[in-house]
Amino acid sequence: MAAFKTIALFPEASFGAALNCVGIAQELRRLGARPVFICHPGFSGVFSEYGFPEYQLADDASGAPTDWNDFIERHQDAFRQTPFDQLESYVGPTWDAIVDTAIRVEEPLRQLLARLKPDAIVLDNVVMFPAIANAGVPWIRVVSCAETEVPDRNVPPYLSGCGGTPDRSWQRFATAYERVTAPAHRRFSAFLAECGLKPLEASHFLSASPWLNLVLAPQIIRHDREKALDPQRFVFLDGCVRHEAPYTPPRFASHNDAPLVLTSFGSLGAMDVAMTKRMIEVFSTLPYRFLVNAGHWRDEYRDVPDNVFIDSWFPQPSVVEQASLFIHHGGNNSFCEALYYGVPSLVMPYCWDGHDNATRAAETGVGRKLDRYGWNPRDLAAAIGELIADGAMAQRLKANAKTMRAAAGVTRAAEEILKVADTAAIGARAS
Repeated sequence: MAAFKTIALFPEASFGAALNCVGIAQELRRLGARPVFICHPGFSGVFSEYGFPEYQLADDASGAPTDWNDFIERHQDAFRQTPFDQLESYVGPTWDAIVDTAIRVEEPLRQLLARLKPDAIVLDNVVMFPAIANAGVPWIRVVSCAETEVPDRNVPPYLSGCGGTPDRSWQRFATAYERVTAPAHRRFSAFLAECGLKPLEASHFLSASPWLNLVLAPQIIRHDREKALDPQRFVFLDGCVRHEAPYTPPRFASHNDAPLVLTSFGSLGAMDVAMTKRMIEVFSTLPYRFLVNAGHWRDEYRDVPDNVFIDSWFPQPSVVEQASLFIHHGGNNSFCEALYYGVPSLVMPYCWDGHDNATRAAETGVGRKLDRYGWNPRDLAAAIGELIADGAMAQRLKANAKTMRAAAGVTRAAEEILKVADTAAIGARAS
């Protein structure tokens, strides 16, 4: 039945969610379905590059689209703060911007879904769009952020970077988070009511799907929940990695037989050129090869050491597979790709769920956490060298990678999505 199914995928305006959905869409296509992408302004071309039809949401006349590069640049000073301090300076303003976006695209999204007539909608986002809830077809929620997005008494508060067991710091963060997000939540609740939907509980902007929820949280880093999630509605994915073209590392002027290290802080984190240049100075003293993702700021780098290669983009899964270490910001997509290929992570977070994943990497022994700004050259060099030399960690990660590949996360995700679409179609015919 898959051949008759149009599956609309709507990821948030971030490359992590977008490329996670690409992996699922590739498998949906292989199984005979017709995946199509709904994308925010600024993401046109991302999905067509992989051969998928894409439909950009038209701008509503009520306001200009959020320019996330500009938003991040204006709030970049917050990245030097603790997760708790970021609640006021970054998390609150981010939720305001997210709610603005959801309200602005409601009518264009409703019209687009009426045209597309999908059999199911895959929502990889942190906020609900009433047009999706009211579309008359099943919607599937994908949690491609850290598992902490799905709350539980034994799981640290979302975005807190907390670890260990529940204590006062957990409650302090959760209380402050609810207070800071309350204004955006009130606006969002009123918007949901206007669209005929019930408001969500305090500090929540997206509920679980009644049909299917896909949670990108490999077993090796998964939390021990007090209340297990309903296996009929929640499916954990041990990786959800897209297919990319093979990548051949460049010929370096030196260290060509040395271990390969990939450094990538995402499309937004790459704007901190000064911090990356500090890191490159350290890289130049180490006996390894380094690939550095510079994003749109590639031309800001002039004098590059012999053992460093800088580019604006790499086919990340193809590079991670060859790497001995992945230095990243803790984005869940990057973290899970490192685990999928058995590569240790050096996580240097700056916002959002990167804090949670950095703590979890250290807690579960799959990498280390290093403050993004509060390091000295000796700290960084030691962390890199010790992670590459840790044979016990490497052995454990390689064994886990074998398990994750066997679990075939993208296949499981695609099959579960099509199962939901098929069940809905059968029910519609029966009625």
